[in-house]
Amino acid sequence: MSDQPRGQLTLRTLAMPGDANAAGDIFGGWVMAQMDLASGMRAAERAKGRVVTAAVKEMAFAKPVKIGDTLEISTEILKIGRTSITLYVEAWAKRYLSDLRERVTHAEIVMVAMDKDGKPTPVPAEG
Repeated sequence: MSDQPRGQLTLRTLAMPGDANAAGDIFGGWVMAQMDLASGMRAAERAKGRVVTAAVKEMAFAKPVKIGDTLEISTEILKIGRTSITLYVEAWAKRYLSDLRERVTHAEIVMVAMDKDGKPTPVPAEG
């Protein structure tokens, strides 16, 4: 595991008390939602249109996110299929009032490009 995020910084957000359990740990589902949001943003830019989440491949949480941490989501496009975009996504916590940055989790997320009728559509060629 690298000590630097892989890919492009796609989203930064602050972990707030409303996102935490009674012990002050941020809910894993909230972190997953931020990863999904970042994946959708990056894939939609590449697809030049609407995308939906098709799959999230194995995800395990290595470290907790705490109230006050800045959650940073980096994305890297791994593969472009006919209608799909596979991204490698990392979540890092920049600890509150500290320069410490720790990787929290990572996953591969598959997004599918959709047309205006909600049917899969080819991802356009780059250019």
